[in-house]
Amino acid sequence: EQREWSAEEGRTRRAGVSSFGLSGTNAHVILEEPPLVEATQASPENQSVPSASVVPWILSARSEKALREQAARLSSSVTDADPVDVGYSLAVSRSGFGCRAVVVGSE
Repeated sequence: EQREWSAEEGRTRRAGVSSFGLSGTNAHVILEEPPLVEATQASPENQSVPSASVVPWILSARSEKALREQAARLSSSVTDADPVDVGYSLAVSRSGFGCRAVVVGSE
């Protein structure tokens, strides 16, 4: 039966759960509520991410020729893109191959 589990003032709620198996297996766990954390109001000043002063762009390909071609395509296609976004996307969405290069730069 479901019922309200109200907390007493100044006390943490805890519960014990036991399981007794037919083959003799016994288990017991104690659950405790997490500490109360007050939510903070989101504001523009605490939502912004500081820009990185140096951003690595990780390139990877199966051959040196393919690596050079990828670098050329990248340099011509990301002229207006945010360098941090490009660096992140290259790091997390590309596969790692045997030929690699890293371009490090800033705005």
